[in-house]
Amino acid sequence: MSASPMDVVSTWLQNLLDPEAVHRLVAPDATYVSLNAEDAELKKILPWTGTSQGPQAFLDNLGGMFTRWENQAFNVTTMFGSGENVAVFGDFRYKSHSLDKVVTSPFAMLVKVVDGKVTYLQFLEDTYATAASFRKEGTWTVQTLLEEQPFMV
Repeated sequence: MSASPMDVVSTWLQNLLDPEAVHRLVAPDATYVSLNAEDAELKKILPWTGTSQGPQAFLDNLGGMFTRWENQAFNVTTMFGSGENVAVFGDFRYKSHSLDKVVTSPFAMLVKVVDGKVTYLQFLEDTYATAASFRKEGTWTVQTLLEEQPFMV
């Protein structure tokens, strides 16, 4: 009898950077979607964003994150499942290695598990906050409503 989808996701979350575990738990054709389907500008800041395939993509994406940030906290607050779908919610705190900026963000994941293997992962976070941990200088002029004045951030 294979492990339940919740058990598979729990085991994967405890072994994110372990190649043996990732190759055992992630299907060869698994899809990893981080933050969006594809955004060339965001990919310059956060290279793991977009859509990628396979266990090595899971390892490379997470490895890329942790070469740029120190993981100070990663808390799963809620996890539940229905059939092959598992939802994971929580928060994390990262510190950028380049600028020593600390960011805290909620996160949400949708994980699909078929026959004991992760086949799909969609990861969402506060992208503005995480990208801002690398912001060295500069401002944006923002206008959110036509009838309002632009403002600087």
